[in-house]
Amino acid sequence: MKYKGLFFAICIISLWGISLAYLLNYPIDFYNPLVYVFMLLQMQLYTGVFITAHDAIHGVVAPHNKKLNYAIGFLCATLFAYNNYEKLSKKHHLHHKNVVSDEDPDYYDGNFFRWYLKFALEYVTFWQILLMAITYNLLKLVFPMENLIVFWEVPAILSTLQLFYFGTYLPHRGEHEANDIYKSRSQKLNHFMAFISCYFFGYHHEHHAYPYLPWWKLAEAKEKEELKVLKN
Repeated sequence: MKYKGLFFAICIISLWGISLAYLLNYPIDFYNPLVYVFMLLQMQLYTGVFITAHDAIHGVVAPHNKKLNYAIGFLCATLFAYNNYEKLSKKHHLHHKNVVSDEDPDYYDGNFFRWYLKFALEYVTFWQILLMAITYNLLKLVFPMENLIVFWEVPAILSTLQLFYFGTYLPHRGEHEANDIYKSRSQKLNHFMAFISCYFFGYHHEHHAYPYLPWWKLAEAKEKEELKVLKN
């Protein structure tokens, strides 16, 4: 399907936008389990927005149209807390080129919390914080503060933790085999858990081996790698 990347991008962005618009007016009752279900759903959609920006960096959202691919990547990066798409692209390519080294902007030889802090400081800027604060205060004039916090701010923060834990920390922490040029490990073969955890980016060795594959093709790549292991 020639436009499959574009189709998934439109679906994710649309679902994120529609659900957020609905939830910002949703009556919040903290004894209602649906509140937490919707918050986690919004987190998952936020992660999908970032994954779409990531795939645009690799040129696979709209490979048939570079300008459209860039526009979608720029939009998704902006929707994800006003991230700078150019900065994300530059640093992500450095990550692939210098994985698990001093030149890798995503790597830190330390514990989870220090690594996460370093990871956040690598990308978050004063202007992002300012723009988020302005947006929050403008939205507060229209929507309830509780809704903004529960369905907009908290899912965004949880999404950064999700992306970091499954897409950076678990794959790259600790020692790697000497012959592993990608210095990346993958979670066990389980497509349901791989999708729920981080849109198949738990299959991280496959992503580094085949960075030109969009997120939905990583499952197939993982299956092929497993078959190679079984044959050997």
